[in-house]
Amino acid sequence: MKSSNPCRFCGGIFDWDKAQIRLKELNAAAEDPALWENPQRAQKVLRERQHLDTALTSYSQLDSRLNDATGLIELGEEEHDEEVVADAEASLAALKAEAQRREVEALLSGEADGNDTFLEVHAGAGGTESQDWTEMLLRMYMRWADEQRYKVELIESNAGEEAGLKSATIQIKGQNAYGWLKTESGVHRLVRISPYDSNARRHTSFASVWVYPVVDEAIDIAVNESECRIDTYRASGAGGQHVNTTDSAVRITHIPTNIVVQCQNERSQHKNRATAWAMLKARLYEMELKKREDAAQAAAASKTEIGWGHQIRSYVLQPYQMVKDLRTGVVSTNPPEVLDGAITPFIEAALAQRVHGGGPASVADLD
Repeated sequence: MKSSNPCRFCGGIFDWDKAQIRLKELNAAAEDPALWENPQRAQKVLRERQHLDTALTSYSQLDSRLNDATGLIELGEEEHDEEVVADAEASLAALKAEAQRREVEALLSGEADGNDTFLEVHAGAGGTESQDWTEMLLRMYMRWADEQRYKVELIESNAGEEAGLKSATIQIKGQNAYGWLKTESGVHRLVRISPYDSNARRHTSFASVWVYPVVDEAIDIAVNESECRIDTYRASGAGGQHVNTTDSAVRITHIPTNIVVQCQNERSQHKNRATAWAMLKARLYEMELKKREDAAQAAAASKTEIGWGHQIRSYVLQPYQMVKDLRTGVVSTNPPEVLDGAITPFIEAALAQRVHGGGPASVADLD
């Protein structure tokens, strides 16, 4: 049962024959000494070659595992060995799940999809409730990143007065980090019995998530420093020896767009300043990407109110248990699992919808 087309797993999104031809072209280009006369083009060629080589290897491995599993089933049926058949069928189920993931990865062909990403969370109105929800969201994304074996670095955080976070920024490092998370930007709504309400009343809280790609050497973003305001301040800490006694934290405001970035994770002001500049360039680049997709949406993205009517996903803990994505209609009845990082089904559906289209669900569906 040897297959000649391992890419049948991916629904026609990945063209095996064309990919092999393109990889040969990229290998030839990489061996040409003249390529390095243009470093930006060289980086682009090498990045595309690595991405394509990884994809071809992965699909070949899927095809080999499929043949092994189907061969075991045939052998088990001939020998009337139900245990062998059951093990092989379990392998096929796991293979199907991985193939579906590879299919989604084939959608990550955007200009910056392969890059690392910054992820910001901001509390909406509601004080401690929303700030606690913001910290829960940050933990959810960090848990998801850990499951993907991505590296997470805290860039800055602004603690709430009583609990939670007013805001925080992390950098997630790994192949396709931005591509996987780019559809998570938006407002997230939580409904629960408040642990901070002595009367045990139900509260609705909002927090926003903003995802934008780390700009690498292959992407040239020019920023006019005269259009920026740079402020330094004393970084906050946990107290005691962790309190920074110098103005090492850096905040940069890009006046034309009113984009504000800040970094305080290093004790060195120089390092924090470099990171803040990288974040600003990334935000400006992400804004340009959004304009290409939908100019109206990009213009309003940074001004969206964190509240009713703007949420992309709702997490209901009371009076019932449900997480529902308002864009795709994907539902989970296990909110604790989702809040522990199990958000891949939501991400996959949103990515597929971005490519294939489809309308958003109604907010009324949740009430």
